[in-house]
Amino acid sequence: MYIQSNQLVTIEPIGESQQKVFDAWAKEKNLFLSGSAGTGKTFILLHLALKAVLDKSTPYDKVVLVRSLLPSRDIGFLPGTLEEKSDLYQDPYRILVRYLFEMPSDQGHEQLYNKLVGQGSLEFYSTSFLRGQTFDRSIIIVDEASNLVFQELDTIMTRVGQDSRICFAGDMAQSDLRKHNGDRSGYHNFQIILEEMEEFSVVEFSIGDIIRSGLVRSYLIAKTNLQVKDDS
Repeated sequence: MYIQSNQLVTIEPIGESQQKVFDAWAKEKNLFLSGSAGTGKTFILLHLALKAVLDKSTPYDKVVLVRSLLPSRDIGFLPGTLEEKSDLYQDPYRILVRYLFEMPSDQGHEQLYNKLVGQGSLEFYSTSFLRGQTFDRSIIIVDEASNLVFQELDTIMTRVGQDSRICFAGDMAQSDLRKHNGDRSGYHNFQIILEEMEEFSVVEFSIGDIIRSGLVRSYLIAKTNLQVKDDS
């Protein structure tokens, strides 16, 4: 059964920052969302993108999810094929789509992600395999963008084809890149470029925008007040 737009739940923006995202989207802006964990950046981007893709009146055919397969720490060699390895990194999106659609049964929710992929409405790519790609009629969501070096961000930007939009979500506080070799500066420099482009809207999320839970908000406030930093 084909997943349709009328099966999407209604999502309203929570807070000023999310409202800015919805307003910018309505103006057909590309988006760069940066800031605190738990603020719903990926969730609202996926909602907006799927709503547009499943609407036959728009020019978009698919949502393209892009992220690095960089682990949060060195866990050594992972067995299995590339598809099996990348499958692990798709689990967060399998969970997210369950909250975006109304389905008649739990089994329907379990199968949602695979159905969206199977009908061509959703694709997942690792940043390692983007060269030579051109994404036409697509909405590209680059998640965990703060884990990407400038060359990767640059490569992704040059993959955007005709009738497409691109959105980035990241948080430098959660970056797995090392500080000492300068890789982290690429994300900041990339943001500066996008801020100069009228096609982009850059929205910064703060601790006050956290909606995941009060515990997450309290933890990040305490960490900020104590200035506890990751020296990696």
